[in-house]
Amino acid sequence: EVQLVQSGAELRNPGASVKVSCKAHGYIYTSYYIDWVRQAPGQGLEWMGRIDPENNGTKYARNFQDRVTFAADTSTNTAYVELTSLRIEDTAVYYCATSGTSGDYWGQGTQVTVAV
Repeated sequence: EVQLVQSGAELRNPGASVKVSCKAHGYIYTSYYIDWVRQAPGQGLEWMGRIDPENNGTKYARNFQDRVTFAADTSTNTAYVELTSLRIEDTAVYYCATSGTSGDYWGQGTQVTVAV
């Protein structure tokens, strides 16, 4: 079974950084891009970018170009997103996802709360 398993909820102060992990199971990890998407309360899905786990090539959405870093570790089949200079409006559920020949697969989501 294809599964993307994400790390647990995070609470950070404004200005801090956060890292969320996404461990892939049940498919050839290096064969498909991993996308990162977030959904803030009351908002739609916002694409943050993607990583190619085969070579760590990345594509960042314009709005995150200066604050987001993706990484992929082929030894553990785990992808990571790090978001820096956190703002209260970064509070959201963060998802990893991949699109394969058998459909789209999503992690369970990680709640990141940025608050004083």
